[in-house]
Amino acid sequence: MSRLSSTDTQEYWQKWTDSRDTDAGDALVRKYMPLVSYHVQRISVTLPKSVNRDELNSLGMIGLYDALEKFDPSRDLKFDTYASFRIRGAIIDGLRKEDWLPRSAREKSKKVEAAIEKLEQNLMRNATIPEIATEVGMSEEEVYQTINEGFFANVLSMNEYQHDEEGSDKSAFSIKDDTTLTPEEHVVKKELLNQLIHVIQQLNEKEQLIISLFYKEELTLTEIGQVMGLSTSRISQIHSKALFKLKEILQKHIH
Repeated sequence: MSRLSSTDTQEYWQKWTDSRDTDAGDALVRKYMPLVSYHVQRISVTLPKSVNRDELNSLGMIGLYDALEKFDPSRDLKFDTYASFRIRGAIIDGLRKEDWLPRSAREKSKKVEAAIEKLEQNLMRNATIPEIATEVGMSEEEVYQTINEGFFANVLSMNEYQHDEEGSDKSAFSIKDDTTLTPEEHVVKKELLNQLIHVIQQLNEKEQLIISLFYKEELTLTEIGQVMGLSTSRISQIHSKALFKLKEILQKHIH
């Protein structure tokens, strides 16, 4: 966050809330812009290099503006937390609406998935990254990157499917409160969390630590590297390998 005193911040919020003061709004945007950069950095880890970070940043800024417009300071909720949800949501919605994964990357992903299925049928066990790389004629790094992209694409597809399910006629007559879970969503979320806990426990200790630091403690890959005494590229590789394992295990649970 940019360095504004708590008194200045409160004054800007007051002016913005009372009269949508333009100068106050600009000051608040500058203060919270690092949140956008932070979430762009985290999300871009699993995206192809062809995805322009400036575009992600623009999507994130839309989320920040939306958060400023809709935030209610009287509620017992920190703006940082609320804005983070809006920023991430705006980036993911934008990615889902655009064909962000190039055709060549989609073909690679299908090729890797087909190779994994073939190898596992032949070997009667999980295929390793080196085995997959040999089968598809890629480097291990390419396989990791392809799996990362496919993993994130699957998450976006799942979100899109859920939106389609909700998008029936009744959506035209009601406004969904994204901040409140229905009883059914509570049950589903609890079940998913229990399943994820079980799946994550099957990773090795180093992979579990990196997943925890990245997704729970919200450290960047560089910060995790500093904590663990490893290079950022090594942390990225372990992170990719952990995602690959999680995808494999989750697919077996689902099917």
